[in-house]
Amino acid sequence: MEKGSMSTGRSHQHSQDWITGSEALLRGLLLEGVECVFGYPGGNVLYIYDAMVGNPDFKHILTRHEQGAIHAADGYARSTGKVGVCIATSGPGATNLVTGIATAYADSVPLVIITGNVPTTVMGTDAFQEADIISITMSITKHSYLVRDVRDLPRIIHEAFHIAGTGRKGPVLIDIPKDVSNQNMLFHPSDNINLRGYQADPSPNRTEIDRLIQAIAESERPVIIAGGGVVYSNASNELLEFVDKTNIPVTTTLLGLGGFPSAHSLWLGMPGHHGTYAANTAIQNADLIISIGSRFDDRVTMKSDGFAPHAKRIAHIDIDPAEIGKNIDTDIACIGDIKAVLEYANTKAVPSRSSSWIHTVQENKVKHPLRYKDSDTELKPQYVLEMIHETTQGDAIITTDVGQHQMWVAQFYKFKHPRSLITSGGLGTMGFGFPSAIGAQTGNPDRLVISVNGDGGMQMCAQEMAICAIHNIPVKIVVINNQVLGMVKQQQELIYGNRYSHIDLAGSPDFVKLAGAYGIKGLRASTKAEAALIWQEAMNTPGPVLVEFVVPKEENVYPMVLAGTTLDQMIMGDFE
Repeated sequence: MEKGSMSTGRSHQHSQDWITGSEALLRGLLLEGVECVFGYPGGNVLYIYDAMVGNPDFKHILTRHEQGAIHAADGYARSTGKVGVCIATSGPGATNLVTGIATAYADSVPLVIITGNVPTTVMGTDAFQEADIISITMSITKHSYLVRDVRDLPRIIHEAFHIAGTGRKGPVLIDIPKDVSNQNMLFHPSDNINLRGYQADPSPNRTEIDRLIQAIAESERPVIIAGGGVVYSNASNELLEFVDKTNIPVTTTLLGLGGFPSAHSLWLGMPGHHGTYAANTAIQNADLIISIGSRFDDRVTMKSDGFAPHAKRIAHIDIDPAEIGKNIDTDIACIGDIKAVLEYANTKAVPSRSSSWIHTVQENKVKHPLRYKDSDTELKPQYVLEMIHETTQGDAIITTDVGQHQMWVAQFYKFKHPRSLITSGGLGTMGFGFPSAIGAQTGNPDRLVISVNGDGGMQMCAQEMAICAIHNIPVKIVVINNQVLGMVKQQQELIYGNRYSHIDLAGSPDFVKLAGAYGIKGLRASTKAEAALIWQEAMNTPGPVLVEFVVPKEENVYPMVLAGTTLDQMIMGDFE
């Protein structure tokens, strides 16, 4: 569906038609402004798929696995800020979505997931392809609906989009039994939202924000930890203004990367498990910690009872009251939409007493930068990511899978804009990187989208190369191939005394030939000279391209803070 083709808004011209539940579903999705649905048909959604025939407004992309569909919807949602939509049949179709639902739930991504179910007449009888998907996903959805009466469908669709896309965003499941999808109804679009007890955006408590401003005025060593919430609430400009007014150094979590410009003189890098020396030492020596849309995740805090030991006060700005004090005790709680909180804070913001502190943290940044031992004979993965950054100038949308390459992207690709890093943070889902790029490219047809994968995760959703070829989706697919499960290997080295167990990926396919089998151009480099040439070729080639960079398996991600240790106990690798 073309953007803007539903400009009639919610008053659809055929709103009073006598139609089936399946037609009502498609109409409801179009009224919500849905541009594309990712899915995979099966028996109990066939009425829905039948309704798509001859409907020119409705765009659907057939993925090659349900997990590919939900990760694509997720990448679409993260990169656009809109609600992503996917559809699957009952039983195995629905259960194949579970990992993707959990991925979106962990990272607060707005999705509406539509599943078919067996007819109501046989529900509860262990019918063919029956699974109680509502119960299975109860702990990983924001809300769920089982549609028992077709007349409820327009209201449910409207509510589901509202719930998914407001407050702390998240996945909402709509389960539609097969007979309900074929029942007839008089279609009335649903306009009103009346959800008892659901207050999506609590207005900020100004007293608490005033307390925060007072704490900043008294602070000599403040640090901001900016997380994914800054990106999700579109508050990057407000954060920039806040930092300029208060003079506070900023660290950005993995999901916060891009929410604050990496070129800014007060940016210290990413904190935590693989955080920079400057970020981690700043947190450990700060007298005031301000978390903005970051939930004090264990990969950021590491050993929680040794986190920020010198902080006199810890402030937390978050839309979800349940996050306040959950992991780290909080002194100042500013609950509300981050954009709204910062807009008010900026009217009163005062500079902190941080001038000598800023000198210290900037000195740490210069003395202890991210480094690696480059080589003229081998192609280092960090070099590859620096090269990708230089050629894109930080303007591309980068999606990653999970593992060492993900951390190298976070460290060596410098993000300028929000929504330009698409990665699985909370769940750490292998197989996410490539399909999420398909969704990001679908939602951003004019942007360059690069999917950075390891040789492990690439094989978990490689089948989705088919749809890149068929629809000419021009994702540049990067495979950092070190022939090993790198992050597992690194932990087995450092924690398990070099006892390697089941990490050898040397039997993986020839990725260039695999791309060719799907009808996609494949290129390979194993030296610096080759890397520069083939990357330029990939960038100059219209359509999808797979580029494999062969790198040494010995390379590790540093700095690293081991579980059970504090942020200042960093292992610096070759640069101890």
